[in-house]
Amino acid sequence: MPRILSIDYGLKRTGIAVTDPFQIIASGLTTVESPKLIPFLKDYFSKETVELIIIGEPKNWDDTDTHATPLVKKIIEKLKKEFPAMPIKTVDERYTSKMASQAMIEMGLKKKQRQNKALVDEIAATIMLQEYLQRMG
Repeated sequence: MPRILSIDYGLKRTGIAVTDPFQIIASGLTTVESPKLIPFLKDYFSKETVELIIIGEPKNWDDTDTHATPLVKKIIEKLKKEFPAMPIKTVDERYTSKMASQAMIEMGLKKKQRQNKALVDEIAATIMLQEYLQRMG
């Protein structure tokens, strides 16, 4: 079965998570520099079958766009151009970074490790994907 891939896109870094082939478990894959996202995905898609990309859509508490929303809309357009056959869904990412930080505390990571923004992004992508799987399941 194909995987689902989750993207937590940011100006500098992008956290990426994927499901297992049975789409049961979401796992952090990596964090890439945002300008290298498309080449990374081209390489990944050449090795793995992915049926859907979900990408976090930044919104304020009142559902208005944040400063990062246009950035995400731009990368979605780029993804659609590069991978026209790949469905892309946006998901609410409002709490994911906070939840990622909380998860890191619960995992017993030291403060220095919790300040690793790349790890926060990867965990945020994983949380988005896990929530998506729970809603679909």
